[in-house]
Amino acid sequence: MKLAEADQAEIELFLDAMWMERGLSANTLSAYRNDLQGLAHWLRNVHHRSLAEANREHLLAYLAERIEAGARPRSSSRLLSSVHGFYRYLVREGRLTEDPSARIDAPRIARSIPRSLTESEVEMLLSAPDTDTPLGLRDRSMLELMYASGLRVSELVKLRIGQLNMRQGVVRITGKGGKERLIPLGEEALAWLDHYLIEGRPSLIQGHQSDDLYVTHRGGGMTRQAFWHLIKRHARSAGVTTELSPHTLRHAFATHLLNHGADLRVVQMLLGHSDLSTTQIYTHIARARLQDLHSRHHPRG
Repeated sequence: MKLAEADQAEIELFLDAMWMERGLSANTLSAYRNDLQGLAHWLRNVHHRSLAEANREHLLAYLAERIEAGARPRSSSRLLSSVHGFYRYLVREGRLTEDPSARIDAPRIARSIPRSLTESEVEMLLSAPDTDTPLGLRDRSMLELMYASGLRVSELVKLRIGQLNMRQGVVRITGKGGKERLIPLGEEALAWLDHYLIEGRPSLIQGHQSDDLYVTHRGGGMTRQAFWHLIKRHARSAGVTTELSPHTLRHAFATHLLNHGADLRVVQMLLGHSDLSTTQIYTHIARARLQDLHSRHHPRG
């Protein structure tokens, strides 16, 4: 996807300044460019904003999503350095009056993720697709499977039929570093998968040979961008106003499991996190949710 001209121009001016002022190498400048272009695309796609229009909450959400998607500490640190440098430059040049990245540091990023959907909001979202159509069956199945399994979006859209074991009710995922995990799906997700495989997918495949579990209306494989568009569309039609991200249902999966008493290490295994500290970010959400419920409903809250 082509970057907006204004964003690209700001990035190149910043990189020129870094080259002239600090003599940064071509590799470092390229890394900065990739970091800032990634942020710019995300801001446009998710919030319809330019780099200059981003606020602190947008930056926290993006940095946290990168960590949740598996970015390593060194990569996250460099991304933060790119963001700090860029916004300090915009303030120095008079293009911004305040630096939205000024009070963001690495520990805060590790703890910050977008707010999770409530269980009732998840129900509204899952019920939004029109399941009388093949595409609606596909969408309902994808949403149900993601909420039931906590898969990353990249894992969901790349699923092959051979990774499913409908009899045992599990999906087999090979994650980062070649680590394999088996994830139970639950009755609802399995039921909608069955509907999709029998009534929806054959109409979308149109006789073509494909191992892709989820396909487009032309029979090709799904993409992250296509899933992001469908989740936004169904959230709008369902009246879900909570700010979303492509991993919204993965966040909800983890948070709701913890809210209902699941062991943190079990959630770590299901999410495919190699480091328990990555999973612990969800305990902050679960605890905040419980505190909110207590304050609103307990007679002495």
